[in-house]
Amino acid sequence: MSDMVIVRKEGLYCVPGDFYIDPWRPVPRAVITHAHSDHARAGHGHYLAAAPGVNILKSRLGDIAIQGLDYGTQVEHNGVRISLHPAGHVLGSAQVRMEHRGEVWVASGDYKVEPDATCAPFEPVRCDTFITESTFGLPIYRWQPQQEIFDDINAWWRRNAEQGRPSVLLGYSFGKAQRMLSGLDPAIGTIICHGAVEPLNRVYRAAGVALPATRMVGEVDQAGIRRSLVLAPPSAAGSPWIRRFGDYSDAFASGWMLLRGARRRRGVDRGFVLSDHADWPGLMSAILATGAQRVIVTHGAIAAMVRWLCQNGYDASGFDTEYGDDEADDATAAAAAAGTAAAEEGTEAAHA
Repeated sequence: MSDMVIVRKEGLYCVPGDFYIDPWRPVPRAVITHAHSDHARAGHGHYLAAAPGVNILKSRLGDIAIQGLDYGTQVEHNGVRISLHPAGHVLGSAQVRMEHRGEVWVASGDYKVEPDATCAPFEPVRCDTFITESTFGLPIYRWQPQQEIFDDINAWWRRNAEQGRPSVLLGYSFGKAQRMLSGLDPAIGTIICHGAVEPLNRVYRAAGVALPATRMVGEVDQAGIRRSLVLAPPSAAGSPWIRRFGDYSDAFASGWMLLRGARRRRGVDRGFVLSDHADWPGLMSAILATGAQRVIVTHGAIAAMVRWLCQNGYDASGFDTEYGDDEADDATAAAAAAGTAAAEEGTEAAHA
């Protein structure tokens, strides 16, 4: 079996197609799986991405030369047939299917297998070789159904609202914030969004994703603030912007909250285990559904997952990449949003 995709210093490179997938250095042609900043970077000559993610990419990267491709539609480049298929991670996230001379590879990007209301659900794609992430690639990671987490978040918010305390819920500004928003009960109180979150909410709504109404903090009086739930990126914790909420209760939503001590290190009152990445059973079910015999593991628990796959009959190996955790994405997003927040709210949000 030939190596259709290899790692170069610029990123994952499709050899016969002469293009890159989520490259971390500028290249002439890039296929982008989704708009988190460790996968979608500025400086490429031409971008190809799933059509639902084009406006997210433009909002984050500015004026780029980009082609949007509907899910399942094929294009051919240098003899490689390329199609994009839902990854279920965030709005516009995609797996990249590449077919050349009868051989099929799929690069999955980041993905989760539990459907949610904010993006197209994960679609298993049959292939010979599957490139998978492993962010939560250890058997300890097993998620509760998301509705149970939403119910817990709403119950926490309701208790705080009854006591006149704002509820500050920290989560990644792109993807996680909108997913949490889709599960909130707006009957409890006002939903306030940080300046890094609200512009992305608008893109989601423009794409047809139904989200509850949200406000900026400058639009809400003190009575409304006391019953509010505030969605903000992790980088806002401890900032002047967040201190205006006074005696608030805070929480962090992440798959990492499953680990003992993670909430303590975050210094928050509550931790909600909610991830936009597949858990261990999700990773295994996704790999099995592809029918692939060869699996290449990227960012996360690479060594452990490769070892387990090899023990279970797969031809498994790892790729060393420069992808990271989505949390790093928010430092960039918050900085980019600072000017927007200051303009919209007339506050010190520019220093958040």
